[in-house]
Amino acid sequence: MIDMNENRDSLAAQSRLMRALARRPVRIAIIWAGWTLIGCFFAGQMLVAQFYMNKRLPTGKVFFMQMSICYLWALATPLVLFLARRFPIGRQNWARRLAFHLTVGLVLVSLMSAVHYVIFMPVIGSWGSVSVFSTFQYSFYNLDRQLCIYWLFVLMSLALNYYHGFRKGQLQAEQLRTQLVQSQLQALKMQLHPHFLFNTLHSIAALLNQDTEAARSMIARLGDFLRLTLENAGTQEVTLQREMEFLNGYLEIERIRFRGRLTTLFEVDPSVLEVPVPNLILQPIVENAMCHAIARHSKAGRIEITAAPRNGAVRISIRDNGPGLDPDWESKSRGKGVGLSNTRARLLRMYGSAHRFEMTNDPAGGLVVTIEIPRTIAAEPLPEI
Repeated sequence: MIDMNENRDSLAAQSRLMRALARRPVRIAIIWAGWTLIGCFFAGQMLVAQFYMNKRLPTGKVFFMQMSICYLWALATPLVLFLARRFPIGRQNWARRLAFHLTVGLVLVSLMSAVHYVIFMPVIGSWGSVSVFSTFQYSFYNLDRQLCIYWLFVLMSLALNYYHGFRKGQLQAEQLRTQLVQSQLQALKMQLHPHFLFNTLHSIAALLNQDTEAARSMIARLGDFLRLTLENAGTQEVTLQREMEFLNGYLEIERIRFRGRLTTLFEVDPSVLEVPVPNLILQPIVENAMCHAIARHSKAGRIEITAAPRNGAVRISIRDNGPGLDPDWESKSRGKGVGLSNTRARLLRMYGSAHRFEMTNDPAGGLVVTIEIPRTIAAEPLPEI
């Protein structure tokens, strides 16, 4: 999930950049700033060339000559980009669109060169030399360079449009992937509720004939627990503190069920209470511990839950005093254990290889289930396209 979050943050940042560039004032400012820099660069080149050639054209006229053509291009750039976007060159229509851009480009750059010539010549004192032939000659002389600029913008627009389409498709694919994972997680989580309810209702039914008051109290605790779970029914992650509240609600039900045979101990480092963890991830593990530590044995059961930071992760351990795992427990439990199998699946979906889930026998007796998940902050939702 960390890699997914990093990729999603990158896509979101690029999406914000694309939205900023979509604003007309921003685009216009970038175009004029870019052409201003280009004009200054060419004016500087011309002044250096004049210095070595012992020619002296006034600096103001040099800048006017270069900046005037650049600003004509600044005016024409939005039109060129619009035409490139409105009439893109594709596989199916490349011949027609190529002919279109050749024609439009030729007309546009010829017109711009003619306008530049008519504007520039009077400034340098050569108004009398302006004629139809001289204007045509100047336009023809600059045709190749101006056409290169036109086609540069066409190709840049084409490349940016393809890149934008690719990134948009990638973002949509990421959103679909996220939605699929969330749907799978929701389906896995919903399987836990009937499993827990079945076990609890079965216990209530058993108590009705033995201890009516205990059964009523158990029903009340079940109602409180269900209210807590429904408040976060659509949430995949909650804080560890909230998860501990859920778990305590469940254990209150089990304490009534086992009538003093259950002892619980919580040791949670305060520094990890605000870390997000999967919603209802601990209840099926503790339920499994209850099953091994007490339900199948007559002795008193003990459940210890600890949580502490460890190497950039949160380590949560659930320890019981049951008989532990059999050597061939994997073959015996295959196809069984909805809670633990779903827990494994949810952790794998949410964290990939960044998590740890282990079940080991405690040398002092009992089973230890260890979960390690990365200490991350819940990712911001993706922006709308």
